[in-house]
Amino acid sequence: MLCYPSPMSEPVSVSLVIPCFNEAASLKELSAQIDECTALLTARGHQVEVIYVDDGSRDATAQILERMTSARPQMSVIRLARNFGQTAAMAAGFEASTGEVIIPLDGDLQNDPADIPRLLEKMEEGYDVVSGWRRDRHDTFITRKIPSWAANALISKISGVKLHDYGCTLKAYRRSMLAGVHLYGEMHRFIPIYAAQQGARVAEIEVNHRARAHGQTKYGLGRVPNVFLDLILVQFLWKFGTKPIHLFGKFGLANIALSFFSFIGMIWFKYWGGKTFVETPLPMLTIMFFLIGCLSVLMGLLAEVTMRTYYESSRAATYVIREYYRQGKVERPQLQTIKRTAV
Repeated sequence: MLCYPSPMSEPVSVSLVIPCFNEAASLKELSAQIDECTALLTARGHQVEVIYVDDGSRDATAQILERMTSARPQMSVIRLARNFGQTAAMAAGFEASTGEVIIPLDGDLQNDPADIPRLLEKMEEGYDVVSGWRRDRHDTFITRKIPSWAANALISKISGVKLHDYGCTLKAYRRSMLAGVHLYGEMHRFIPIYAAQQGARVAEIEVNHRARAHGQTKYGLGRVPNVFLDLILVQFLWKFGTKPIHLFGKFGLANIALSFFSFIGMIWFKYWGGKTFVETPLPMLTIMFFLIGCLSVLMGLLAEVTMRTYYESSRAATYVIREYYRQGKVERPQLQTIKRTAV
């Protein structure tokens, strides 16, 4: 059972999580801005840790991050074995973090670290999640802004959580809000929905957004279907994640009922309507509806078994860590032994 704290009466510890993929050109400027933000938060009484996650970069990102750790004791770097995607990189950073408040931000300089104190100030009013809103967004109009507006409106309508900018990485989360949240696919943008579904108070503030100065964007129209499908999954897991038989079973029973009515119509046409079985599509519809109904019920039973297995088994990570960088040193993660049970 989760407990949601009251408004913060004293400075909390803060973890900044920064996923990076081929951001070598941005790191020097970004680290300077993060250092300024860290100094400001520390002066206000916050304990701050900074976690960079190198998501399998193919440029000099890893080497630059390794050098940066030698002069920054509050900084650590997680290097993933390959490019797992932003959601998995963020999950790795969340898992390694220790702060009471976790704040992710992009590594491409488009998020402004100067907004972080404002997120914390809003959280001090008693909110559990504070989301950034890039109202004045410096992105291409056709390929980025229009799809984003449409997606945000659709997500808000379906989920019931009214936010203007789900895609903004810059958000602040209480650690308690992330308990039990497993991130897959493009799920990081839906964390406010998970939190709200558990009773969290969600707020939104306008944040600065800057044009990309280095490299190329990793996002495009190709991600829109993925986001839409992930939204369907989020809503399914919320409404039927613990009772999938209710969804599949109702659909199956409805189809079986349709097969019954098709059968009655088939018989009526045969004996009173002057139509043989082969002159109407009703026999085929009867068989089709009945088979779909039976298969849907069986699918619901399989989903129930899968659900119970999922909730009763241990959680598996969605990423593989190659190495850590701390204070200029490389640390190899310990190998985990996988126990296999013979059947």
